Amino acid sequence: MTHPALLDLAQGRYRRGIPSICSAHPRVIAAALRLGRGGPVLIEATCNQVNQEGGYTGMTPTDFRRFVEGIAAVEGFDTADLILGGDHLGPNPWKHLSAEAAMARAEAMVAAYAAAGFTKIHLDCSMGCAGEPEALPDEVTATRAARLAKVAEAHGAAAYVIGTEVPIPGGALHHVDTLAVTDPKAAAQTVEDHRAAFAKAGLASAFDRVIGLVVQPGVEFGNSNVIPYAPDKARALSESLKALPGLVFEAHSTDYQSEEALRALVTDGFAILKVGPWLTFALREALYGLDLIAAELDGQPPRVQAAMEALMLSDPKHWAKYYPGSAQEQRLMRHYSYSDRIRYYWTQAPAAQAAEAVLQRLGERIIPETLVSQHLGAVWAEGLCAPTASGLLDAAVGRVVALYNRAAQGAVG
Repeated sequence: MTHPALLDLAQGRYRRGIPSICSAHPRVIAAALRLGRGGPVLIEATCNQVNQEGGYTGMTPTDFRRFVEGIAAVEGFDTADLILGGDHLGPNPWKHLSAEAAMARAEAMVAAYAAAGFTKIHLDCSMGCAGEPEALPDEVTATRAARLAKVAEAHGAAAYVIGTEVPIPGGALHHVDTLAVTDPKAAAQTVEDHRAAFAKAGLASAFDRVIGLVVQPGVEFGNSNVIPYAPDKARALSESLKALPGLVFEAHSTDYQSEEALRALVTDGFAILKVGPWLTFALREALYGLDLIAAELDGQPPRVQAAMEALMLSDPKHWAKYYPGSAQEQRLMRHYSYSDRIRYYWTQAPAAQAAEAVLQRLGERIIPETLVSQHLGAVWAEGLCAPTASGLLDAAVGRVVALYNRAAQGAVG
């Protein structure tokens, strides 16, 4: 069953916008649920992260649902307000296979997501499979999306998001200066191609539950810089929503934007704000800061960064092709890149043990304010918590979640 908050959002009956929390880290999810109590919270998993074969988290959609609901129980969050979404659901994890083989796997994935009660489904069949061009014509993309929607409908009605004009997952691979905003005519054509494909597949009523269109509003981040939202450049795209009743725009890679920029995105119709790497970037900043504080207090060297460096060097598959440059440049990016590919490692045993060890080193002791100011000044300046290790770690993630919540509701922080 489609969550009513999604339909209300698309019709302008609910609120101005909603953050989409794209993370499988338990502290991130806990912060989102804790700060979102009393209203709907949208948490999404990607096709590579969670699928019927386990994805890189090792979780199926049913596993992920149980995982999030377990955190909700601890946080006292009403699961009636929980919206689970599937992002970029399509053949991407299997695009090395033939189109038919990859689509068959994608159908199984969508079936698993829908059966597990995910009520927001982003259909993304834009990528070419073996023997096909890298990007496919809109008509082919739409036809394949409708094929997946038919599977989803057989396992439970959902709200759908279409469109694929998005930044590279995880951020650009290089320094970025400018971006081309989606052409309004291209956005309208994407909608019409999907409308026609759904109708041809006998899914006209399902198309009424298409609530969002993924477009490029001109926001992006690279390894070391961020392209801020420029409302004037997106004005024509924003105005084009008037001709697309019942739809909102979904903005990907909104990480590291200012609160003002996020509010402007929501005001301009980009009502679904995807955020992921920034949340775990804040987590990593806090863990490294706490490790340095522990070193100051007990006279022993910091340990977390060394443990993460050893882990990433022993298992480079999540970062090697994304971080170009010299050995020194790669080392810096492994730890400090905005794309935050270190996030793929936090749930692995060595990383989880290193993070837990620093929390145990500090325990529940009250950390001197001067050390907090030195190493976690941004969190401390906002007065978000008592100066304990666990409190500071949760506050570091929570301040990003809170910023998105304020921006989505149009409030000034």
